[in-house]
Amino acid sequence: AASDVYKRQVFMVTVTLGSTGITVNKNGFGALPIQRISKEDAVYLLRKARQRGIDFFDTARAYSDSEEKLGAAFGGNWEGIYVASKTAAKTPEDLWEDLRTSLQNLQADHIDIYQLHNPDFCPKPGDGSGLYEALLEAKAKGLIRHIGITNHRLKVAQEAIESGLYETLQFPFSYLSSEKELSLVEGCKKANMGFIAMKALAGGLIRNASAAYAWQAQYDNVLPIWGVQREWELDAFLACVDTPVSMTEDLHGVIQNDRAELAGDFCRGCGYCMPCPAGILISDCARMALMRRRAPSKDWYTPTWQANMERITQCLHCNQCSAKCPYGLDTPQLLVRNLEDYRMGLKNG
Repeated sequence: AASDVYKRQVFMVTVTLGSTGITVNKNGFGALPIQRISKEDAVYLLRKARQRGIDFFDTARAYSDSEEKLGAAFGGNWEGIYVASKTAAKTPEDLWEDLRTSLQNLQADHIDIYQLHNPDFCPKPGDGSGLYEALLEAKAKGLIRHIGITNHRLKVAQEAIESGLYETLQFPFSYLSSEKELSLVEGCKKANMGFIAMKALAGGLIRNASAAYAWQAQYDNVLPIWGVQREWELDAFLACVDTPVSMTEDLHGVIQNDRAELAGDFCRGCGYCMPCPAGILISDCARMALMRRRAPSKDWYTPTWQANMERITQCLHCNQCSAKCPYGLDTPQLLVRNLEDYRMGLKNG
């Protein structure tokens, strides 16, 4: 009932996204994974999340039918709900086309935060791309409320903060992150810029929802968005809505153990290592072990993906990828381990 939702919201932990003034539950719903389930199941999960107090939903034009499923769940009744979407457009014309499609799919008259989706540079007025000017026009027309940017590149993210042009930054941030990511969080806070934490479960590496939530709770300007595909995943974070989790000695121990075991091998998928002179799809293949466990394995065992993974054997060992990795990963070795894991998974079905 509506009164039950209200009672939960009174006591829940919230976060304000910088100068946007948007204040929401400190549990955002990442809607990338719902593209992998049926519309009926997606609508059920989305509505359950809303009924239990989650009021921020993040999607993208690139997430196949994710926007349509959000529209099916909330179209015509977006009151009290904030939605963020993204465009990977490289021209103003494509941006406008993406925006029109997103609004239609969402069954909404505006998008609360419209984000440039992982551009390889920081768009600015007068840079010749026309992208930022298109965003300003869309905002002036009331089609979007706030302008954001997402990225996997530290340099682009830092430039976005320093530019003062963007109201939110979405960047990978979890307890496996380094001081470099933490500096972005601190930079956003100083700039009164909202910080949205993608990959808060480190692409599936982090398994303990309470530990992930408690760690994120230490940063009062960060909104983590949890990728949800299954009801038990949603329930884990709803438990944190009902009873916000604080850091304990046990959870701290979980985090320290995970950091020791996983942090050095975690590929963020930023793409700095690309292109590969041997044609290896590094930013996908180096994360294959994670992706196989996050999505149904059969999706990654197609003949095309088998060929992509076997291309790892053609590595030239030029170490260009390692030299360009901002996280200092031994990328060739990481690729080999992912190939071994992949072959074992393929063998075992």
